[in-house]
Amino acid sequence: MFSNNLLEALSKVHYSVPLFVYIPVIATTAYLSYTQSNLAVIIQVILALSGLACWTFTEYILHRFVFHFVPKSKAGQRLHFIMHGVHHDYPNDAKRLVMPPSVSIPLALLFYSLFYLVLPSGSNNAFFTGFITGYLVYDMTHYILHHYNFKSRLGKALKKHHMIHHYANPDKAFGVSSTIWDKVFHSDK
Repeated sequence: MFSNNLLEALSKVHYSVPLFVYIPVIATTAYLSYTQSNLAVIIQVILALSGLACWTFTEYILHRFVFHFVPKSKAGQRLHFIMHGVHHDYPNDAKRLVMPPSVSIPLALLFYSLFYLVLPSGSNNAFFTGFITGYLVYDMTHYILHHYNFKSRLGKALKKHHMIHHYANPDKAFGVSSTIWDKVFHSDK
């Protein structure tokens, strides 16, 4: 994809890398929430579940309106191809199925900062724990949807949903870890 070896290396990642990056982040934010906030545990759990729900919506919005926005300029089209187009051209490239840390870490920091600014004091870490857990589930789900044959009804349904997006209609089925927003916005079939 890149003639520059460093850029090429930064654009590829083994599927396990997000696990090594984000499991410690999840553990840290959960620990900080539990030890440094004055919130009851049930409130922290509700915040984490809210963060998880927020992730599913964010995943849908990013995929539908950012990753599938095709700019008119040549530079914009190149950026679009780098961000998401390459995945549609080579959907089973194992090194391009999870987001590389060179992109995911800045985005995670951006979202953490945003939540810090807009959420009530002390609730950021619990909310972010759920949000980043959702992201990690998304990354792992995306990888296995492309490389695993499911036996369960849920697995088969998720894979069918995602393969519709890749092989039948790229303007449908934007959810990867959840199909709920496709149902809400009638972009599921």
